[in-house]
Amino acid sequence: MSNTFEAYLFDLNGTIIDDMHFHARAWHEILTDDLKSDISYEDTILEMYGKNSELLERVFGKDHFTQEQMDEFSMEKERRYQAAFKPHLKLIDGLDEFLEKAHQAGIKMAIGSAAIPFNIDFILDNLNLRKYFPVVVSAEDVTLSKPDPETFSKGADILGVDYDKCLVFEDAPKGVEAAKNAGMQAIALTTLHTPEEFHITDNVIRFVKNYQGLDLF
Repeated sequence: MSNTFEAYLFDLNGTIIDDMHFHARAWHEILTDDLKSDISYEDTILEMYGKNSELLERVFGKDHFTQEQMDEFSMEKERRYQAAFKPHLKLIDGLDEFLEKAHQAGIKMAIGSAAIPFNIDFILDNLNLRKYFPVVVSAEDVTLSKPDPETFSKGADILGVDYDKCLVFEDAPKGVEAAKNAGMQAIALTTLHTPEEFHITDNVIRFVKNYQGLDLF
């Protein structure tokens, strides 16, 4: 399989670190306590894809908040998430060895995430991952979020690798769909969603709970 892929494109939250329940709790607190929505915790998880502003628009409707208000709520949510998660900040099991093997094998790697740079920097800098990921595509770098392919196609373009030579690592159904829309195969992490929750799987070569024993070389 080492000859099949020239680049690995990683989503961030739930794929590099197992933090999606911390995001969900922070969002649910903001949506219900602060903004008085009656959304359930389970439904909050289902809305957690794309940009923060898009989530707010899905829950409350378009034009309910000004862009400035959405930016404020978004940043407050990220502050609460980071404060809660920082004591638990670590790579998903087996990923440290997997990244080093890929790096030594000369595989190009990039981050393709709907997170804002504030959160991406929090993870890459605290876990010293910059050497593995010279290319980062964030929410601010794309016009359309996943499942639109732009996040992954842009990462591949910057790396200079054909789309069919890229393997995407994702934990979200919408992310796997974005990979498919970009013409890329994927490995799906089951950190937040079960395999049954992925409505598109024909581009998924494997479901894994972590990176232990994952040998693609």
